[in-house]
Amino acid sequence: MLRHFPRTDTLNTHRIRDYGIAAFTFLSVAVSSLLEIDASIDRQQLLGAFAWMFLGALLIGENRETKAQVVIAVLFATVGEHFASIYMGGYTYRFENVPAYVPPGHGMVYLTAVALARSGLFVRHPGKIAVFVIAVWGTWSLWGISGYPDRGDWVGALLFAIFLAWLIIGRSPMVYLAAFFITTWLELIGTAVGAWKWAAIDPLLGWPQGNPPSGVGAWYCLVDAVAIGGAGPTLQGIRRIRNWYKSNNGVMDRTRNSS
Repeated sequence: MLRHFPRTDTLNTHRIRDYGIAAFTFLSVAVSSLLEIDASIDRQQLLGAFAWMFLGALLIGENRETKAQVVIAVLFATVGEHFASIYMGGYTYRFENVPAYVPPGHGMVYLTAVALARSGLFVRHPGKIAVFVIAVWGTWSLWGISGYPDRGDWVGALLFAIFLAWLIIGRSPMVYLAAFFITTWLELIGTAVGAWKWAAIDPLLGWPQGNPPSGVGAWYCLVDAVAIGGAGPTLQGIRRIRNWYKSNNGVMDRTRNSS
């Protein structure tokens, strides 16, 4: 069932680029969250402009497939943000909007998960990292349904179970494991400073959920899965359109020359 995990004897070079992407994103999340505490709409838009520039800079040197994955992740996550926040009310941002920095932020988060997943640390120690994530995440989820906290978190426990399924059957388990670290950091800081707040009762299931839900990273795993699965067909479709365009242009050129 764990056939998609790296082999235990796999050796991979530690690349400064991978750790640099992760460190920069972790730092950016912390700084932007602090700036968000009393931010106006104008400051949110400024943070968004910087986030787009940062994302573009981080993508320099990445291959076409990774770039396509990031684009798909941004598009899918942005649609999901408007549905889950604006329409459903599962969580609410300070101004009841989707801040300008959120779409590019999703791109940076996804790229960080990819960079960590391919890093020497993750490839060399997949089992240890999986055990750590499951232990921490599982303990957090059990605490949410134990009755001890003032606010129950049954949604978080459900999401953790979904994450375990993704981990076992998904094609990119290391990306899902890596997403746990950056998304947990993101959610804990973002909710702590009041950048957004999760509803006490999930509007879809009617179950209590934490702020944030313990298994919230499962939603990000869904974004990752869509990005990974959609990049190949997207690039293939672009190549077909390009080849069709070149072929038609060649026919038109020959027709004009013959006439």
